[in-house]
Order: sequence, then structure tokens, then C-alpha cells
Amino acid sequence: MSPAPGLAGGGVPAICNGSSLCQPGPSMNIPLRLTLNGQAREIALDDPRVTLLDLLRERLGLTGAKKGCDRGQCGACTVLVDGRRINACLTLAASLDGAEILTIEGLAEGDRLHPVQAAFIAHDGFQCGFCTPGQIMSAVGLIREGQAGTDPERIREGMSGNLCRCGAYAGILDAVQEASRPTGQVEQREDAA
Repeated sequence: MSPAPGLAGGGVPAICNGSSLCQPGPSMNIPLRLTLNGQAREIALDDPRVTLLDLLRERLGLTGAKKGCDRGQCGACTVLVDGRRINACLTLAASLDGAEILTIEGLAEGDRLHPVQAAFIAHDGFQCGFCTPGQIMSAVGLIREGQAGTDPERIREGMSGNLCRCGAYAGILDAVQEASRPTGQVEQREDAA
């Protein structure tokens, strides 16, 4: 079976000169400048189709953001780009030149946890942990966007793009409410002690 027009074997972009034979195109290097977890980075992308999630996990070794559904439906890949929550699996890395990206790996300051991370621990806002990085990053974004407040329904709506298969929603809600308080002090849930 021959490759589709415009594609060489394996989906590599190709140059077609009007004939039925397509040749692989020249190698592509797309320069990308990012601020990633506070560090300026220059990256050469060899493929314009690389998602931010694949760039983070497979090329930069930052595996906190998870590949859950790879369709933007579960929120396990949530990171902050220029302070806004995004699904890294749906975002092309090449579109982020000049962006500031914050992942779960850059959230804590040394050994000091971010208040949302501390609240998730204090309120048992996780079980298996697979969705936890995305949940935490979504909660941080929700709070920074001024959309959290302390109203449970508002928080549920704001976090609705993040799924937890284990059903730790009560602890997640408590953690977001706690972290949304202006004092920044985290109190442990009574039944978690």
C-alpha cells in the first residue's frame, strides 16, 4: 500500500512534485523559546505536530502531567500557560513560542510545598495519584483566575474538566476551598487525622 499523497512512509511530511511518488521533505527545526518552570529554555522542535504534553514528557523528562485520554477530556495533562489552565495534550508546542509554562514540577519552592499541594495532602485530595498533578494545576489556575471562591458548586464547576477515577472529589473540593482562603493556612480535615 502506498503512502497518502503529501506523506512519505510513517506520516513524515513529504514533497510531491506532481508525480505519484513522494519524497521525504527536508528536516525541520522549529525554534521555540519558553520559560518553563521559571527557567528560560530554547528548544528545537523537529516536528510541528508535537503536543506540549509530548514535549514535556518525552523530550524534557517532565512526567508530572499525565497522558490520560489524549483528547482533552480528563484533565490529567493540565498545566498553566501564561497563567491560564490548558490541556497540554491538545496544544501544539510550536504555538507556544515566548510562553511561560508552569508544570507540577515547578510549583513547589524547594522543599516548601505550594499551598494547594499542602491542602491536597491535608484533605486527602487524592488516592491513586494519577490525576493529582492535573487536579492541583487546575486548582492553582482556578484560584489565580479568581474563579474559585469558597462556594462548593462554583469550585465543582471550575474543576469539572478534571476527572478522578478513584472518586476523591470530596477531598479535592475541601483542598481547593482551603487553598482559596486568603489566609493561606491549611487546616487538616477532621476525618483525615
